[in-house]
Order: sequence, then structure tokens, then C-alpha cells
Amino acid sequence: MYLKTNFSIFILKKSKHAVETNNLSISWDKQKVLNKINLKLYEGEKLAIVGPSGSGKSTILKILAGLIMPTEGELRIFGEKQTYLRLDQTNPPDVRLVFQNPALLGSLTIEENVGFILQRNKNLSKKFIQAIVKECLEEVGLFNVERKLPNELSGGMQKRVSFARALITEQDLDKKNKPLLLFDEPTAGLDPIASSRIEDLINKTNKKVNGSSIVVSHVLSTIERTSEKVVVLYGGKFRWAGSIDEFKKSNDPYVFQFRNGKLEGPMQPKEI
Repeated sequence: MYLKTNFSIFILKKSKHAVETNNLSISWDKQKVLNKINLKLYEGEKLAIVGPSGSGKSTILKILAGLIMPTEGELRIFGEKQTYLRLDQTNPPDVRLVFQNPALLGSLTIEENVGFILQRNKNLSKKFIQAIVKECLEEVGLFNVERKLPNELSGGMQKRVSFARALITEQDLDKKNKPLLLFDEPTAGLDPIASSRIEDLINKTNKKVNGSSIVVSHVLSTIERTSEKVVVLYGGKFRWAGSIDEFKKSNDPYVFQFRNGKLEGPMQPKEI
């Protein structure tokens, strides 16, 4: 990996791009949240995006997931140029976003939440869907919860349900598919033991679907245990990029301030 002067990220591998952006920008009113972001992520790679709250990290994930559109620039997912929101596409790329909040539908059972997308396919039998749901729940360590409602589960269990849902899109029926997995603050608010379980689950999920992943997190253990590469986002731009080993050792002022939680440094609240 190396950085150009505009902080573009290039990972030196001969492989297909899972993500490629060219001068990607987005503005809310007159405020530019992302300013000409350039990123190349290759299939199979694991990236962490870090930075202070309000720096636009989750916004990047929402753009990649097709939930919002950039105001400028170009985005390609698995080589396909994205010009529409995900719901407007007839054949959207396989991108799976695990929200910070589990985002489960409270009126539906766990089985209905996890199998929601499969239930829209009239060619799949109820018995077949139930079997897939059960398998995916067991993959995340949940047993005999299919008939329960979300409010009957703990917060940690609900988060694991959201991981099971990320395993179960229609494309899972095609074993050759390699999805892009996006995790938005997956361990926020969890104790260290619960965080370790979720971190292990991120790695297990990524390996299970043979995917590429981007994790947004403030938690150092999550960054270090689930990623190979790290980028620091601040002021709408990438300020630093490197391997996880470089992230642990770097004295770059942005990295040093973030890693050590220092008030002094280039990242200040008035600019966020």
C-alpha cells in the first residue's frame, strides 16, 4: 500500500476491485462531508476506517451500500459503476451492511427477520428457508431462538442476529459469490468479552462468505483484530493509510492522536 499526495489508497495486489472510488464527494447543504475520496479495495482484503465522530465514516458505508448517492465523483462496486440507489437497481451488487444498531423489525420473529429477503423469493419453500435461517443462526452461536421476538433477546444476541442476516442473502445460494461486508461500529457499547466475541464473529463471517470487508470502529481491539489495512478519515479526506502493523507503530500525528485518545493534535472538534 502507498499514498499519493491526495491520500488515495492503492493496495498492491493483482486482483479484482471490490471497491473503487474516484474523487467521491458528498455534501449536506453547504457542508462537504466527504471531499474527493479515492479508495481501491481488492477482493478478499479487510480494511478499517477510523477517525473522530462526525468525520463521515458511516457516510462512506452508506454510499457503498447504495443507501445514499454521492453528490460528485464515481463509485464502482465489483467493477460496476453505481449510478442508482440500491433499491432502484434491478441487479444490485452483493453488499451487506451490518448496522451499529441491529435494526431488527420488532414485530417479526427472529426467523422472519433473518429470512426476510429469502421470503420474497416465491420459488423457495418455507421449509427450505427455515433450514437456511437455522443454519445461519447456528453459525453465530444462536440456537432455538427462531420463534422469539427481538425484544426477548439481549443486546449482544440481537447483534449476532444481525450478523446471521448478513449471511443469508439470496446470493448465498451461489457459492462462487464474494460479497462486500460493511460493519458500522460493530462493538460500540459492548464490554471487552462481548467485543471479542463480535470480533471473532466478524472474522468468521468474512471467512464463511469469502468476502471483502470494511469495518468502521473506534475500538482499538476491533480495528487490530479484524483488519489488515487502516485509513484515517478527518475533515472529509483520508489523512493516513497503512497496514495494521504500521498503524500500531506510526508516529503520524493523526494516528498518534487517535490511537492514544489525545486532546492535543490535528483533529479538533471545531473542524468536525
